[in-house]
Amino acid sequence: MNTDPLFTHIRIVLGIVLGLGLTTLLKGMARFVQHPGRDHIYWVHMGWAISMFILLVHFWWWEFGLSHVHPWSFVAYAFLILYVVVLFLLCTILFPDDLAEYAGWRDYFQSRRGWFFGIMAMLYLIDFGDTLIKGHEYYRRFNVEYPIRNVAMIGLCLIAMKVRSETFHRCFVVGAIVYELSWIYRLYDYLD
Repeated sequence: MNTDPLFTHIRIVLGIVLGLGLTTLLKGMARFVQHPGRDHIYWVHMGWAISMFILLVHFWWWEFGLSHVHPWSFVAYAFLILYVVVLFLLCTILFPDDLAEYAGWRDYFQSRRGWFFGIMAMLYLIDFGDTLIKGHEYYRRFNVEYPIRNVAMIGLCLIAMKVRSETFHRCFVVGAIVYELSWIYRLYDYLD
């Protein structure tokens, strides 16, 4: 196990921002339990909240791979901070402080889908840089599935920005969750 103080510092800073993202998601989801009659759950919105929870937990798990990065540069550090800030921003878009100007969660999510999916597309683009920070050998271990996965998610997010179809959004969120869980199980169940 790496006891490098710089890696420990980086892990702590990443953990703080990720913790804020998890807090935002959990507080947002708790609203439905605390006030079940106030707002009706919109399942596509809740699906993306669950998807973001999975992404945050997975990110925290896979970033342990950073223990193999030597030497560290400020550019790599700043890039990782950008990555977790984008994750946090996605969480805050899912659960705003106030819904007063919207007819409910469906209306809110559909009105913000351009922002949400645009930022999510950016997240999958940023993920390429994150993977390269861990080294070319690490990148190559994913074979062709990794770039196909990221390019497909970017494309689907760009489509989701424009499409209002309930069927599309339901299929997209369910597919994203199932695929991400499969990806985690197949490639990240155990870390070296």
